[in-house]
Order: sequence, then structure tokens, then C-alpha cells
Amino acid sequence: MLYHLLYPLHTTISAFNVFRYITFRSIYAILTAFLICFLLGPWVIRRLSYLQVGQYIREDGPQSHLQKAGTPTMGGVLIIIAVAGATLLWADLTNFFIWIVLLVLIGFGLIGFVDDYLMQVKKRSKGLSGRGKLILQTVLALVIGILLVLHAGFDTHVTMPFFKNVSPDLGWWYVVFAAFVIVGASNAVNLTDGLDGLAIGPVTVAAVAYMIFAYVAGHIKIAEYLQIHFVSGCGEVTIFCGALIGAGLGFLWFNAYPAQVFMGDVGSLSLGGSLGVVALITKQEIVLALVGGLFVMEALSVIFQVGYFKLTKGRRIFRMAPLHHHFELKGWPEPKVIVRFWIIAIALALLSMSTLKLR
Repeated sequence: MLYHLLYPLHTTISAFNVFRYITFRSIYAILTAFLICFLLGPWVIRRLSYLQVGQYIREDGPQSHLQKAGTPTMGGVLIIIAVAGATLLWADLTNFFIWIVLLVLIGFGLIGFVDDYLMQVKKRSKGLSGRGKLILQTVLALVIGILLVLHAGFDTHVTMPFFKNVSPDLGWWYVVFAAFVIVGASNAVNLTDGLDGLAIGPVTVAAVAYMIFAYVAGHIKIAEYLQIHFVSGCGEVTIFCGALIGAGLGFLWFNAYPAQVFMGDVGSLSLGGSLGVVALITKQEIVLALVGGLFVMEALSVIFQVGYFKLTKGRRIFRMAPLHHHFELKGWPEPKVIVRFWIIAIALALLSMSTLKLR
């Protein structure tokens, strides 16, 4: 919005020429999203407390978590407001990809909101059924995949990290692949959201990595130099990633241990889905498994635990899944689990960015 209002004035006031630069607008998207979270956070927490939207704690979970019962949840609404608000303020709203990422952010946020609402407000113990939630996610993700494939100039080749000459063209199968990436990322972040600040920290780190990917993929000279796919219009997604970073930092202010608010499914599903669609747009789809390696480990720990439990009729690989609960039950204090997982996320993000040159 500000881009459209102020940049046209550069012909008379040269200072407004700064609005043409994606780097400038990305920085202010970060600051704007952070300020929205920071300033609205206390009010949102009070409203959630007033509405008695408190966290439900599983009886079969770690006993140390029982003290978290009643902590306001559904704080992901604040993240969505901050990200969407900052993006709308600073991005070029004629850009197709901006509306795609906002559609995923809000669409997956609505699915999570319904799930949280049924569980926290209507007091249904399980919210949406697992099958119902997965169907809604898949339908929305398939729609996004179709919109991407139909967009003029969008490349249906899949980029393989470390191999510059390996790039299979999926054609219309890219729609199915896109749905898998978006839904998988969404649910992986959802599974990671179990400790104070555990999910939002790595999400913010991943957003930093994809902000760089979006910028270089959208800059024809840099993309050519690095021998990566140039995606026309992708540069504007840098601003969306910046908004994710700012909102993540702002939310972490209140979500850090001991948390004053939890994001709920409305936050985790929307953030995971957003990372998935950004990976598709930037043509760094497979790298997402490395950038979000922590989320992958958490998801696989649940899959392996459930599979092994069924195959062996009651035996377990981990003391509890997802993986962060395993380390809690081994005696690690919650802050130690959180910080060590953050360190892993940072290391994986750095490794993923090295793939820009290792090809």
C-alpha cells in the first residue's frame, strides 16, 4: 500500500525513490510486523484470557507441562495480523506471488482457527478430526498448486540441491508435489509447537534463509551468477519473509519461556504452510527439508514412534513423541531443549544457504 502511495511521488521528490528497493521495504516490513506484535500482544493476551481461551494439556504428556494449563492460546491470530498487515503495507500488491502467500497464510490460519475454536472455546477435546483437518489442508494446497502451475512463466521443474544439472520436470504432477510440500510443512511445524518458543524460533530462522533465497531468485543477475532458477516477481516475496521474521520476533517476546501465550494451530498451521509455499515459489522446494530439518525430525519421530508401536504391539523407540518430549523425559530442562533445538535450526539454515554455491 505504501509502495503504491509513495513510490509514484519519486518523480517530484527524489527521496521517495527508496521505495523501489526491495531491501528497504523488507527491512521496514520486519520492523512493522515486530511492532504490531509488540504493541498488540498485551491486548490480545488479555482478550484471550478474558474469553478463557486457555491451553489444554494432555494427561499423558510430561507432568511438568500441567502448570501450563490455562495459558492463553490461539496467539497465532496475532502473528497472522502482523504478517498480513506488514506485507500489505510494504509489498507491491500487483504481484501475483504476494497474494498466493497471503492466501496460504490466511487459509491455513482459518483451518487452525476452527480447530482451536472447537477445542478451546467449544471444549471439544480433539477439535477438528485429524482426517477432516488433513482434507481441508490438502484441498487448499491443491488449489494453490493449480494457481502456481497456471501462472504464466512458472517453472514446474524441481530444483535438486547440490546438483545443478538435475532438475526433473513434473508438469501437472507439480500440483500434487506442491500440495505435499505445503501440507507436510504445515503439519511438521504443528508437531514442533510443544514447548515455549520451540516452534517460533526455528520458523523465524527458516524465514531468514528463505528471505535470502527469495531475493536472489528474484534478481536476474544474482540468479544467473549463482546458476539458480530466476523467478520473475519472486523478489517481492522477500518482503513477506521479512514480515514473518518480524512477527516471529515480536511473538517470541511473549512466547519465550515461561510463555505468556501459545500460538495454537491457527499459528503453527499457517506458518508451516507459508514456509512451504515460499519454498515452491523460490524454486527451493527440496532445500526446505534441510532448512526445516528440525521440523522434519519432529515429524519423523512421531511417524516412527506410531509405526513401531503398532508393529511391535506396544514397544516404543522414544520415551515420548514428538522428539522434544523424549529429551524432556530424559531430564533435560525445558529451556535447554528449546535453545539446543534453536541451535540445530540455525546450523541447518546455514548449511542450506551453502547450497547456493555448492552445485
